[in-house]
Amino acid sequence: MEHANVTEFILMGIFSDEDVKVVCFVLFSLCYFAILSGNLLILLTIKGSRLSEQPMYFFLSYLSFMDVCFTSTVAPKLISDLLAQKNTISYNSCMAQMFYAHFFGASEIFILVAMAYDRYAAICKPLHYMYLMSRHMCYILLMVSIIGAFVHSIMQVLIIIELPLCGPNQIDHYFCDIFPLLKLACTDTSLLVIVFITTTGVLSILTFVALVISYIIILSSLRSHSSQSCRKALSTCGSHITVVFMFFLPLIFTYVPTADSVSNDKVFALFYTMIAPMFNPLIYTLRNTDMKNAMRRVWCRDKQLEGK
Repeated sequence: MEHANVTEFILMGIFSDEDVKVVCFVLFSLCYFAILSGNLLILLTIKGSRLSEQPMYFFLSYLSFMDVCFTSTVAPKLISDLLAQKNTISYNSCMAQMFYAHFFGASEIFILVAMAYDRYAAICKPLHYMYLMSRHMCYILLMVSIIGAFVHSIMQVLIIIELPLCGPNQIDHYFCDIFPLLKLACTDTSLLVIVFITTTGVLSILTFVALVISYIIILSSLRSHSSQSCRKALSTCGSHITVVFMFFLPLIFTYVPTADSVSNDKVFALFYTMIAPMFNPLIYTLRNTDMKNAMRRVWCRDKQLEGK
């Protein structure tokens, strides 16, 4: 099938009021700067310290990298469109944006699963931890995450590009995503809606439930640990659980119900494309003594902390 004569799309964005757009331009620009600086700070701190030798921080560095990439597929276009007279995007750019958004988003999901497995191995299987989470295993889990994300994303795009798009070419969203594009197809897409809800929505729910159950198991096993170990584990797991909830709940609300609530989808999408990536660095640093000490050593060159 062909996509008819559609060569570009018009992104309707989030707001129509010009004054609101100006305010949001400033606000989203600051958010994007915070996302870039915060996540790059974590990434460079881990790479420049001994934390990179620990599996948890190995995955955290890649999670920060995926956060930057994921947001960068959406935020620059969103911010520039707020001041543009006509918010257009070419067909090829639209497909590329959808692919990369799903690729980096799915990579984050799988890396969060790997981080949960790391915490399970560290707390529930401490005697086997070095074997279960060897550097070789970390790279395997990372490659599985990337390959799984690629397969997921390419399947979404291959289905969409086969749809006949007869117009209008207006996308009721601020970036190219599956459900808004399905609305432009001049064919029955009810079966495809079910397919996408199953592949993306149900996958998000199952992953979220699996993560919550794994952390419940981890936290329940802490009763047999010392109070100091328990406090450190609670702090680490608490950060992970907070990130999981902030990322997955808006994602589930976007992809699980139906494709009829696009206006609400745009609000939910802001949470997992802008809000969660902005707060992730704060969540992972403010309650993490190891990260704070590593930042002092890397950025402040506080040599007194080297012996502690």
